[in-house]
Amino acid sequence: MIAIKITDLSKIYRLGEIGTGTLSLDLERWYRMKIRGQEDPFLKIGEANEQSTKGTSGVVYSLRDINLEIEQGDAMGIIGKNGAGKSTLLKIISRVTSPTTGKINLKGRVASLLEVGTGFHPDLTGRENIYLNGAILGMRTKEITRKFDEIVDFSGVERYIDTPVKRYSSGMYVRLAFAVAAHLESEILIVDEVLAVGDAEFQKKCLGKMGEVSKGEGRTVLFVSHNMGAVTRLCQHGVWIDQGSIRLIGDVVEVTNHYLNCWVGMSAERNWDNPLNAPGDDVVRLKSIRVITCERISDTVDIRDSISIEMEYWNNKQDAYLLSAFSFVNEQGQILFVSADFDERSWGDKAKPKGIFRSRCTVPGNLFAEGRISVVAEVSTKSPMYQIHFLEWDSVSFNIIDKGESGSVRANWGRNIPGVVRPYLEWQNEFLG
Repeated sequence: MIAIKITDLSKIYRLGEIGTGTLSLDLERWYRMKIRGQEDPFLKIGEANEQSTKGTSGVVYSLRDINLEIEQGDAMGIIGKNGAGKSTLLKIISRVTSPTTGKINLKGRVASLLEVGTGFHPDLTGRENIYLNGAILGMRTKEITRKFDEIVDFSGVERYIDTPVKRYSSGMYVRLAFAVAAHLESEILIVDEVLAVGDAEFQKKCLGKMGEVSKGEGRTVLFVSHNMGAVTRLCQHGVWIDQGSIRLIGDVVEVTNHYLNCWVGMSAERNWDNPLNAPGDDVVRLKSIRVITCERISDTVDIRDSISIEMEYWNNKQDAYLLSAFSFVNEQGQILFVSADFDERSWGDKAKPKGIFRSRCTVPGNLFAEGRISVVAEVSTKSPMYQIHFLEWDSVSFNIIDKGESGSVRANWGRNIPGVVRPYLEWQNEFLG
């Protein structure tokens, strides 16, 4: 059953001024749209909502030709850069604003958490706002009362429930707002990046509740976040919005990987057919490099699986003492560690003849933290004089995700664990009496 159906939806904004600027043009717009049923003559010419470039017209498309169907009970992650149109789409679905063209069909009531304080009256107490939000959703007073204690307990603001919410901190605001949106009986729950305001413990609590709402109660969840780990953990499907248009829809892992690859500009495999154009010098040229996990090339690696980085290169010098090395770098540009081929058993400490060589380094599972890891590939001569033949930054990359599979000892952590690595270490517990 389709819970949300979006057809040919566009949202256009005129920059700088509201209206056409003159009464006569406003009347012309009204006449053509309302009387003759024509399109708005002043919104036909526009451009993509690309914030990094200067536009030439005063009209931008925040959303353009969006077509999307979301099944009932599905958890859909919506990703994209800032300004891509994600929040605008949620506001239209929530009926906070209306589309310029197109239509939306919704099956069921919608509870939204779009920004701090959405739907709250600042002069009313927390208690009064709970009943107000329930009334807006069309719930009876008895229904709201039945859920009231559960909402307050989840929010953790019981002490201040009879205080006007204008005196709440932003974190308290979000706690109560999310509790209301998640517990009142709506069929569709919409959550924007506003959860980032809450502390780590509450974010974990919210993600757990959204998973329960989607999988346990069969409600539809739309979740916007820049935290790819949270999106892949919570959602089954994803949609990538870029400059107001849908770039990709599908399995959430596939969508997030394409988004990260495009955004970071890297992939799990690179090849150079012509040694003259490959990175390197007269001695060594890089031929190929790839990321291998579970015996296949992939840019997505579960946190528990081992990863092999495999590099091939042309050696053009007889008896060259070459050393292969990989550096692993996280999204913040921190070098996590460097591994080099010092082991003579793998030919790492012996003179190499001319020809093509393959170097392979395997990293055990349960080491990396969640996130994007890029690889710096290097081949150098270590004797008689140290010389770097190539140092290829961002040669390949891969995304570490925690699938949180049922029965796993690391499942359901609810959020990214702090730290540049996340090793699974051996623990012992003893009862000492």
